Amino acid sequence: MPELPEVETIKTAVEKGIGQARIEEVIVRNGALRVKVPTDLPQKITGAVITRYRRIAKYIIIELNNNQSLIWHMGMSGKVKLCDEPPKSFEKHDHIIIRTSNGVIIYNDPRRFGVLTYCATDKLSTSPLLAHCGLDPFDKKLTAEYLFGQMQKRKKTPVKQILLNQEIVAGIGNIYASEILYEARISPLRPAANIGLEECKTLVTCIRKVLQKAIKAGGSTLRDYKKPDGSLGYFQNMHCVYNKTGQPCPDCICDIAQTGGIKKTVLGGRSTFYCERLQK
Repeated sequence: MPELPEVETIKTAVEKGIGQARIEEVIVRNGALRVKVPTDLPQKITGAVITRYRRIAKYIIIELNNNQSLIWHMGMSGKVKLCDEPPKSFEKHDHIIIRTSNGVIIYNDPRRFGVLTYCATDKLSTSPLLAHCGLDPFDKKLTAEYLFGQMQKRKKTPVKQILLNQEIVAGIGNIYASEILYEARISPLRPAANIGLEECKTLVTCIRKVLQKAIKAGGSTLRDYKKPDGSLGYFQNMHCVYNKTGQPCPDCICDIAQTGGIKKTVLGGRSTFYCERLQK
C-alpha cells in the first residue's frame, strides 16, 4: 500500500502535470472500489476548476472552485497515469478517467481497494474517511510532548504499533515505521511505557528525517507502486532494515555469522525488521 512518501509523490506529480485545470469529463468504468464511487461524481465535479492540491494522511485532496473536494486513496495497488489525450483503448483496470483542460488523469487499481469520492470542502474535517486521522508527521503540533503523552496512554503497546496508529500520527506505514525506529536506534519491541521524553524527541526528528528522505527519492517501489510518469521510486534501495532479514545493517560492524544480522518478527500481524545490536 502506498504510504505517505508515495502519496506525496503522486500528489505532487498530478499537481505539476495538471495544475489548476478545468474538469471537462469524468468516466467511471468501474465504481466498485472499497468505497463505492458515488454515482453522481461526474455530475458533481464536471465543469469545476481545480484550485488546490494537498495531502491528509494517505489521502490526496483535490479542492475545486465549487466548494467540493475529491478525496482519493490509492488502496493496496492503485496507480495514477497522466497523459495529454485519452488513450485509444483503456487497460483492464483503468477504472476512472478524468479529462481536464490540461491533460488526462487515469486511476488504475487492480485490487479495487482504493477510494475516489467527494465531499464539501468545508466538511472535510468531519468526513468519515478523515475525521479520525491523527497529526501529520510534518505538523508543528507533533512534538515530543504530544508523542510522549500518547505513549503513556498505551503503555503496554509496542512502540512500532504506536507509530502505525493512524489516529496518533497519520501517514506512517509498515515500511517507514521500521526505518524510523532504526534511525532512532529504538527497538520496535519496546513497550510504549519504556519510551522516555528524550527518546520521543528523537523519534519526532527521525520521523521527519526518514519521510523527507523517502519523498525526495520518490517513495519505495516494492510491488505495485509506480510514479505517475511510470518510473519507480528508489527509496527501497536506501532501506536500512526493511525486508533485509539476515543481512548486516549499514551501521553495524558485528559478525553476522554470530549475530544472524537483521532480525524479522511479527507485531500486530505486520512484518517488523530491526537490528538487535543497535536498537535497544
